[in-house]
Amino acid sequence: MKRRLTSALILMMLAASLSACSSNNNPAAGNNGNTGNTGNTANDTEASGPVTYPIQTDEKLSYWGEINGNLISVAATHDEIPFFQDWQKQTGVPLKFTAPPTGQVKEALNVMLASGDLPDMIEYNFLGDFPGGPEKAINDGYILKLNDLIDKHAPNLKKYLQDHPDIDKMVKTDSGSYYAFPFIRGDEFLRVFQGPIIRKDWLDELGLPVPETIDDWTKTLTAFKEKKGAAAPFSVVSKPRFFNESGNGAFLGAFGVTRGFYQEDGVIKFGPAESGFKEYLKLFRQWYADGLLDKNIATSDSKALDGNMASGATGASVGNAGGGIGKWQPLVEGNDPKAVLVAAPYPVLNKGETPKFGQKSQAYASEGTVAITTSAKDPVLAVEMLDYGYSEEGHLFFNFGTEGVSYNMEDGYPKYTDLLLKNPDNLAPAQAISKYARGSYNGPFVQDQRYAEQFFALQTQRDAVGIWKNTDADKYNLPPITPTPEESSEYATIMNDINTLVDEMTLKIILGQEPLEQYESYVDKMKSLKLDRAIEIQKAALDRYNAR
Repeated sequence: MKRRLTSALILMMLAASLSACSSNNNPAAGNNGNTGNTGNTANDTEASGPVTYPIQTDEKLSYWGEINGNLISVAATHDEIPFFQDWQKQTGVPLKFTAPPTGQVKEALNVMLASGDLPDMIEYNFLGDFPGGPEKAINDGYILKLNDLIDKHAPNLKKYLQDHPDIDKMVKTDSGSYYAFPFIRGDEFLRVFQGPIIRKDWLDELGLPVPETIDDWTKTLTAFKEKKGAAAPFSVVSKPRFFNESGNGAFLGAFGVTRGFYQEDGVIKFGPAESGFKEYLKLFRQWYADGLLDKNIATSDSKALDGNMASGATGASVGNAGGGIGKWQPLVEGNDPKAVLVAAPYPVLNKGETPKFGQKSQAYASEGTVAITTSAKDPVLAVEMLDYGYSEEGHLFFNFGTEGVSYNMEDGYPKYTDLLLKNPDNLAPAQAISKYARGSYNGPFVQDQRYAEQFFALQTQRDAVGIWKNTDADKYNLPPITPTPEESSEYATIMNDINTLVDEMTLKIILGQEPLEQYESYVDKMKSLKLDRAIEIQKAALDRYNAR
């Protein structure tokens, strides 16, 4: 009898233990997920109650992340940036910052991972820039799977994901792993910020409308060359690759394609291998031959483009509302006080058509996200600190900075002060906002539309968003899909070769170094480099995403 009772007790204890360990992987639904390779037992702690900020702690955490490009000439370290100092005060958590060298983020991360000397937190794009993706980073023991930690210790992020299941679907892997505290564009208005830009004063002087069709553009650029003396009527940034912004479908979209992968009627397609890409090459080849494109367009960088816009050599480009219109308007005014830059719609072939493609980012942006490493001394403290960005107070702080310094609340509206918009040290608004807040770039928080309403100081900038958003991009763009670690490695190898080939083809045909008829041979070469396999990987990843 004693042996039977003992056995029964053991079985009951074992069943209770197994029940406590079993779960699914959706903290947003209130379940405790597995934490994977944590390297510690921090995730076995009881759930935290509501966190009161600032947290009372003497523990110092380490944080690795790049300094935003707007601040490169302003601050050498995080410690010189008021936002990061105030972030520590607001959360109560002291931080030791390390910044990788500018332009060497991937290389610096690889060196750090190889050394095994990891900080508590890493700000990095593990979805887009880590070989094998975030699931591999978890499986390799670099970063924590955050399901259990978010469920127990991040009530603000957890609630946001519960309230926004479409975004919850984006911020995890196919297997349901949460791997970073996400950057989320909190409004549709924030997802569109790029498109064609043109000199409206030139159009008015020449009696021309804002171009809509490809034929309109040919006529307009010809007039800019012949009647305004523009040496480079149309120019764009082509570093690191020719016409960087072509990936959003600017001009290519008129021919039904874009520079990368897209979906159409359930089929994954690669733009450069579709017939519309040949038509785009034909157009730009003719424009180049006719002097409508910058003769140095193959090597044009942002500095060269800025110079062309300022001098009046260029009258049209593709750029952002902030970094394009906002940056170039004072430059063109410096040469011509009457100069006005405005947005033009994404081009189409026939007037009245809706552009098929256009720049439109997902609500979830994998840049600026923060992962917690397996070396973290106190993962719970790191989670509680990062969860601040999704609280009501943290939302205001990340987007607008410190009240009374960088913004004042006026009738319930957080209004930037002159310290940001009319900076006494002559910092541009983008620089000043980046110094005191993160509303103008990214990070572990939800971006607020009210930042953009003020950052876009010019009416032409605000109008641009309404003009550029009129596309069918949502219908064709791929969501943030994630190939498996094995697929990712194979895919990267294939696409490295194919993208190199596409770059070669694009330049040689547009610059007239090879005939247009060579296009078909390049498509055959893409197929020999296993383009079909790359499409298969994309389709499998899309199917898994849709099944999340």
